[in-house]
Amino acid sequence: MRELEYLTALAREQHFARAAAACHVSQPSLSAAIRKLERELDVPIVRRGRRFAGLTPEGERVLLWAHRILAERDALRQDLSSMRGGLTGTLRMGAIPTALTAASLLTTPFCARHPQVRVSLESVSSREVGHLLAEFEVDVAVTYLDDETLGRVRTVPLYEERYLLLTPDDGALAGQEVVRWAQVAELPLCLLVPRMRNRRIVDEFFAADGATVVPAVETDTVGALYAHIATRQWSSVIAHAWLHTFGVPEGMRVIPLRSPAHGPRIGLVLADRDPEPFLVRALLDVARELDVRVSLDGVLRRYLSPA
Repeated sequence: MRELEYLTALAREQHFARAAAACHVSQPSLSAAIRKLERELDVPIVRRGRRFAGLTPEGERVLLWAHRILAERDALRQDLSSMRGGLTGTLRMGAIPTALTAASLLTTPFCARHPQVRVSLESVSSREVGHLLAEFEVDVAVTYLDDETLGRVRTVPLYEERYLLLTPDDGALAGQEVVRWAQVAELPLCLLVPRMRNRRIVDEFFAADGATVVPAVETDTVGALYAHIATRQWSSVIAHAWLHTFGVPEGMRVIPLRSPAHGPRIGLVLADRDPEPFLVRALLDVARELDVRVSLDGVLRRYLSPA
């Protein structure tokens, strides 16, 4: 198991010294363990030169099995810990940046129910999710469910994205109850960058209303977007789930955008394998008992209600 852990660290870090540091061992110890694994399996695993040059085709296959074996080991530990009366271990979650703001609706009750479990939550792109699940680098992810790059996964819907104009309360459209996308395109805007799935969806809505949008500012984090919006120099199109964390900055207001009745679905995705890891199953139990959609709709109603 230790040799497999060293191999996964080397593949992740792409550098012998960094991999050794991540595993808290010396570089010679890590190199010796990789060579021992090569002898045991009777295949070359690492392309060697003056520095790490990648894995051989056999090494890539060994890496895939290493991820799988280590994941099964963790699942065994979780199974045994549940028999002792409580789950332990680390639940590795990935979430697209635009869904991170709603993740606490799941992680907070999950941690309250399983206090001995740690949660590792990282921001990942929608394009990475399928690969991370297949390589056992995350246990579960929160992302768009209609993404064709996900591959064979199981899904649990959480909510549908709804879009709002966030604009200064003395802005050109501030007095309207509902606004069109073409109207919003005329405003000075701060939006997410085009490589992000949320932005591509937003651009599709602008195009469907006959508009092309050219933002004044583009960023790849929701936090940076809100930092710009708080200056009251720009407006933005936001997903209603962001209100759960960031709310509406002082001097701003939110207005519904005229969009289809059903927006893109956000949900949990996990690898299609049996049995499900115990920590993932425990998170799914929490998700099924809660109603994330209702919680977010309640937040939305609060901000849309007249003061």
